[in-house]
Amino acid sequence: MRVVTGEAKGRRLKAPKTSGTRPIIDRVKTALFDILADEVEDVRFLDLFGGVGSVGIEALSRGAAHATFIEMNHKVLKILRENLQITGLADRAETLHADAFKFLQNYAAPASTRAAYDIVYVAPPQYQEMGARTLTLLDSSPLVADNGLVIVQIHPKERAGVAAVPCQRLTLTDERRYGSTLLMFYRSQMS
Repeated sequence: MRVVTGEAKGRRLKAPKTSGTRPIIDRVKTALFDILADEVEDVRFLDLFGGVGSVGIEALSRGAAHATFIEMNHKVLKILRENLQITGLADRAETLHADAFKFLQNYAAPASTRAAYDIVYVAPPQYQEMGARTLTLLDSSPLVADNGLVIVQIHPKERAGVAAVPCQRLTLTDERRYGSTLLMFYRSQMS
């Protein structure tokens, strides 16, 4: 696992030796950022189930202004922080030891003091309906900027559950399948 391009191009990222994480493969990450192209430059990026930080670190390497990583597992969070140091991108990152759902609920109020994010990346543990649950919370969250983008990474078998979420603000605009990985792209409507 490595940083594909940008200022930290080629840097190898550490990964945990646990079965609980499933880092995105370089081929899918490359395809994702080819789709995003110039949309990453100067954005605020939220990596909700941060893992070792591969996606958020790629966004920072490609010019994101700031990235926030939410990770619940202490050992994985430690590796994420080491990866930010390895890549030299820690100064533009915030890492929080938190449950993603509690984080979203804590900042659900319209009067939240936390600034909105332009891109939110959601890659929860598989087969636990967490993608649908997260999308439901993000649909009404002030954490998603107007015209912001929410990207949900799931196994294709989970598509029906995520697609069935009755979104009011977020609209499914694209989806791409790469083997056992499905990326669903939701755009927020202006409020």
